Amino acid sequence: MPISVVLAEDNYLLRAGTAALLEALAEVELLAAVADKDQLLAAVEEHRPDVVITDIRMPPGHSTEGLAAAAEIRERFPGTGVIVLTQLADPQYAYELLRGGAAGVGYLLKERVGDIAELERSLHQVAAGGSVLDPQLVEALVIRKERTAGSPLAALSPREREVLELMAQGRNNATIAAALFLTERAVQKHINSLFAKLGLSDSPDLDRRVAAVLTLLDFRARQG
Repeated sequence: MPISVVLAEDNYLLRAGTAALLEALAEVELLAAVADKDQLLAAVEEHRPDVVITDIRMPPGHSTEGLAAAAEIRERFPGTGVIVLTQLADPQYAYELLRGGAAGVGYLLKERVGDIAELERSLHQVAAGGSVLDPQLVEALVIRKERTAGSPLAALSPREREVLELMAQGRNNATIAAALFLTERAVQKHINSLFAKLGLSDSPDLDRRVAAVLTLLDFRARQG
């Protein structure tokens, strides 16, 4: 079964270009391409897609209508994944998006949409209930200010920070191991260690992974 998608983007050229990319993917079915929040919510109500791709800034206010729509969609249609597109790697937006839980959500820079393989991977990840964060956002979160006094991340080793960065991108243990040339057992040891250092040792593993990413996002948002 192809992944069904509703796209929301107010810029006509970007909407048409992204729609063309989606339609070129054999395992994706584009159900609707709309221009504002109201049209997006109506399309989700009508089609019940697997994934929504939405810009953050849309009419009428061109502020955070897409983010508000994402929150409403997640509440009203919990089976629909949401990928938010933006021009800026803004940790505050990402934190707002993930605050309601990381399952079935993505945050990508618009420039990443042109990468067909990355777009397809992101759609599959989010449709399956995973999460995807743009590597530029993760890099900004990891390398900027997390080593300052009082940071909950200051106790992490360089390798543990690398593991957390990849975890925040939605990677599982196998793909983290491949990226870092480690065994899956070694990756799990690093994950258990960073969980303990972040005070996340008493929760289920999936909840701890979400909490670890939110710790990263929350600290960066407070610093911004």
